[in-house]
Amino acid sequence: MNMSDFKSKKILITGGLGFIGSHLARRLVLAEADVTLIDSLIPEYGGNLFNIAGIEDKVRVNISDVRDPFSMKYLIQGQDYLFNLAGQTSHLDSMTDPKTDLEINAAAQLSILEACRKYNTGVKVIFASTRQLYGKPQYLPVNEAHPICPVDVNGINKLAGEWYHLLYHTNYKIRACALRLTNTYGPCMRIKDARQTFLGVWIRNLLKGLPIQVFGDGLQLRDFNYVDDVVDALLLAALNPSADGAIFNLGSPEKINLKDLAALMIDVFGAGTSEIVPFPPDRKAIDIGDYYSDFSKIHIALGWNPSTSLRTGLQRSLRYYQTALSNYL
Repeated sequence: MNMSDFKSKKILITGGLGFIGSHLARRLVLAEADVTLIDSLIPEYGGNLFNIAGIEDKVRVNISDVRDPFSMKYLIQGQDYLFNLAGQTSHLDSMTDPKTDLEINAAAQLSILEACRKYNTGVKVIFASTRQLYGKPQYLPVNEAHPICPVDVNGINKLAGEWYHLLYHTNYKIRACALRLTNTYGPCMRIKDARQTFLGVWIRNLLKGLPIQVFGDGLQLRDFNYVDDVVDALLLAALNPSADGAIFNLGSPEKINLKDLAALMIDVFGAGTSEIVPFPPDRKAIDIGDYYSDFSKIHIALGWNPSTSLRTGLQRSLRYYQTALSNYL
């Protein structure tokens, strides 16, 4: 990947003060891109100004909501790339407040694409989708041909948002693609609750001397991607024309059950305990059981391969929060 291709390019990142968006911004700043970050900084979501500490003067920050079509009309004009990462990520919140999830993950995506169609048809759009739309796997590993059967409102709305992107590529020739992310983790993720990922809560509990709570029997298999590897995938998709109109799974060759993951985190941290607890009923209703991805499509098409081992990624994550914990509670 030639990062110099981004030099002086105008780049818009929705959800830019969030977990993945801020890491992406740092990489693009190093490439001397012209970066604008959009974030609503709504407390329930992942935006955090501390995430861009040290690059504040190298990016533009626009505090606005992707649900505001007037902001998007203005901001999309003249952009070379749009990394569309903003979203409502909590599966439980999508069940208790489905309308808000619909507005952010579906309706707002349509408004963003309408802004592209009307004011910037040349922009390349990279959409952050989710493996959640597959639902409970019918076979493993899950590839892109797996049937779609979301188990929660979030999965349905993310699917709509994803397919809007593909429709606008097919009908209006807007260069758009979608990456179906699995469990992404790393520095800058939300750890005050499980709205972004359960792994954040586990890290918080370790650092505060509380037990890691593993739901069910702890034997559920998962795969995880360190955030730097996810940023690599987003950048490769942006630069490669063969990604246009495509859907790609992300994933990892490492798969681990949650009981062993808790033990690994404790080993990496050098302290801590875990406990097996019953599934809360609301979480049990939307649990997908075992899941891990077949990511061979993106490997073949774009050359992407995750390079950060789970142990290394956990070491980096725990080290970060040991020094920055107060900024994330």
